[in-house]
Amino acid sequence: QVQLVESGGGSVQAGGSLRLSCAASSYTYSSRCMGWFRQAPGKEREGVAAIYTGSRQSYYTESVKGRFTISRDSAKNTLHLQMDSLKSEDTAMYYCAAADLGSLSCRATWGLSSRYNNWGQGTQVTVSS
Repeated sequence: QVQLVESGGGSVQAGGSLRLSCAASSYTYSSRCMGWFRQAPGKEREGVAAIYTGSRQSYYTESVKGRFTISRDSAKNTLHLQMDSLKSEDTAMYYCAAADLGSLSCRATWGLSSRYNNWGQGTQVTVSS
């Protein structure tokens, strides 16, 4: 079982930046789909970004394209989400997740929370306008 621990959340004004990190306790990068999800109060959990660790191919939901960047540090078993030009609508609890998916499945279903079998506890991001 992979344990995931998020950090880096906080409060920031609109237009600001935050960098989220997700540390994995044990991990093999040969064939994994790693993602960031978020959930605002009263809303469903939403896929924000994902990366297939084998190829580093990344995927983003439309609302964050050009503002967020997902990356991984294989030496430190850590996943990152760089969030720039933050907006008030980005306010949510952000979760890191891992799925045992191949490349094609990751590309096709990265945004479905049901595909992930490992989750972190979440880190809060609050953007004030």
